[in-house]
Amino acid sequence: MTSDRMPDAKFKLYIERKVRNTIRKYKLFSKTDKVGVAVSGGKDSTTLLYVLNKLGYDVEAITIDAAIGNYTKQNLENLKKVCKKHDVKLDVISFREEFGMSLCYIRDMLKSKGHEYSSCKICGILKRYLLNKHSRRLKFDCLATGHNLDDQAQSIVMNLFRNDFTLMMRQGPVSGVVSSKKFVKRVKPLYLISEEEIVRYSKLMKFPVNYGICPCSTGAYRRDYINMLDGFEKKNPHVKYNIIKFHEQMAANMIKKKGIEVGQCKKCGEPASRDVCKVCEILKSLSK
Repeated sequence: MTSDRMPDAKFKLYIERKVRNTIRKYKLFSKTDKVGVAVSGGKDSTTLLYVLNKLGYDVEAITIDAAIGNYTKQNLENLKKVCKKHDVKLDVISFREEFGMSLCYIRDMLKSKGHEYSSCKICGILKRYLLNKHSRRLKFDCLATGHNLDDQAQSIVMNLFRNDFTLMMRQGPVSGVVSSKKFVKRVKPLYLISEEEIVRYSKLMKFPVNYGICPCSTGAYRRDYINMLDGFEKKNPHVKYNIIKFHEQMAANMIKKKGIEVGQCKKCGEPASRDVCKVCEILKSLSK
């Protein structure tokens, strides 16, 4: 029986078991680990937080407030409700406190100085930076993100089309291919669960979440890939699953270099593949 035909009660157990089995299969973390959960207030991360907490893992939520008007304000209010109801600690990290300005202001400032960064690109760079920095401060053994099967398939195809082999190989249930004491391991317990399944689960659980897209992402590059793969999936079921399984097989057959240490930024000291990280480059551009 496919998941879309399962009765509601059976479907909920199916999702929870699938998360548990994914954690065990890929050895993402254990019951003794302190697991940070990156939450946005959306369906994916809210589902992830709830399920991990229900399964008995030691979880703590962390969210980045990019100050995108009522959108992030409502998401934060929803997160506080969920965390209070399920007795989970929530750490809120603010763009304004960290960088002195909101995401939209940073984007407009960069544009005025001739830098055509999209909102999604800036947001992704700065959020990853803050999540890693504060996950280390909070002493998380790993950071779980709400990336689902659809997200993974999109990322693999995007990087394939851009001929970015390095970024493509960073995909998977555990992100990254290099080790560093300054990197908190990032894991994806929803790796084998489709977006459609998460939508159904979150609605069955009546989570207070916003199902709309971020107002800053309407023209995002990724949306072309979302539409393309959704179209393929309708005509050829399991296309997205096949993409990530192909990626797994390819990665397994490659010679993996163990213990490679990534460098660190000469300005802020955070992990970086170059002398100066992208976050410091953005902040330098803002100050010119």
